[in-house]
Amino acid sequence: MTTSTRGAKAPAVLVLEDGRIFRGRAYGAVGETFGEAVFSTGMTGYQETLTDPSYHRQVVVMTAPHVGNTGVNDEDPESAKIWVAGYVVRDPARVSSNWRAQRSLDEELAAQGVVGISGIDTRALTRHLRERGAMRVGIFSGETVADDAVLLAKVQEAPQMKGANLSAEVATKETYVVPAIGEKKFTVAAVDLGIKGMTPHRMAERGIEVHVLPATATVEDVYAVQPDGVFFSNGPGDPATADGPVAVMQGVLERKTPLFGICFGNQILGRALGFGTYKLKYGHRGINQPVQDRTTGKVEVTAHNHGFAVDAPLDKVSETPYGRAEVSHVCLNDQVVEGLQLLDRPAFSVQYHPEAAAGPHDAAYLFDRFVSLMEAERA
Repeated sequence: MTTSTRGAKAPAVLVLEDGRIFRGRAYGAVGETFGEAVFSTGMTGYQETLTDPSYHRQVVVMTAPHVGNTGVNDEDPESAKIWVAGYVVRDPARVSSNWRAQRSLDEELAAQGVVGISGIDTRALTRHLRERGAMRVGIFSGETVADDAVLLAKVQEAPQMKGANLSAEVATKETYVVPAIGEKKFTVAAVDLGIKGMTPHRMAERGIEVHVLPATATVEDVYAVQPDGVFFSNGPGDPATADGPVAVMQGVLERKTPLFGICFGNQILGRALGFGTYKLKYGHRGINQPVQDRTTGKVEVTAHNHGFAVDAPLDKVSETPYGRAEVSHVCLNDQVVEGLQLLDRPAFSVQYHPEAAAGPHDAAYLFDRFVSLMEAERA
């Protein structure tokens, strides 16, 4: 990525790897950027989306037409920086209007060097991605704009998301601790594969002291904190490359320690149990995805951000090296696996985000389910 100063009126071009081109105006920083084009269906929570490490190396297309209305503040980010590779909006807000706003979204994107584009038909772009699938994309503005053929060649030289090992690029380098709020009840070792700030906070609210460990943590590192439970976070990249975290999770399963995984953590559990993973055509992203908890029959509106999924059978209980496993949650839009649970050991995971700060909060009970597993193990 190359960037220069803010230039909201500079011409900009979005080029997809299949040759489809959209022309608009620069939004945020001026320059060029490359990534995987994906669309997000959320109408709120754009700050949480931008700062979610799971979006590393992705160019996010917002399906909602008006973006930036509530500006930017210093309270809502999920991490210390914006992680998206690029940002695509139709009608950026001309004025921020919220009592918590400290600056405009355009200013924040420019300050962090995030190249974006506005004024394009994001509905047409979203339909194109739904039909053709997520693909590589480049955004070019200012002096980086060149002949269409030259820009297309640059996009086609960019790396693919399939096969990308990215967790270590976004995870913490040093262990840190998020203290329990109120009385401490449990200690959890959380393996950071791209964790969002709200996740340890949701655990801290329940009296859990969370030790956040780097993505490269070993089984010995995990048990050095004497955990009552172990957590594996969300994160970017292809789960097929995550051999290290899979091995650590298998070590946790062997010890029968209560285990909970979210998003990438769900895919890691799938691999640890012997299931495969695969890349979805265009993925699930946004805060309005319907998921059924098959253990209760309840349907939840949930927040998603994943481009890969676990290949596990929906219609039967599977035998694994760690006992019986079943699909606990399923997406009602396309029957994609959205959760796994072991029947003979205290371990479960979901593919979506129960910590969702911008909402919805239908799935917050999953943190209580994790607490129940630790309580049962202690008893």
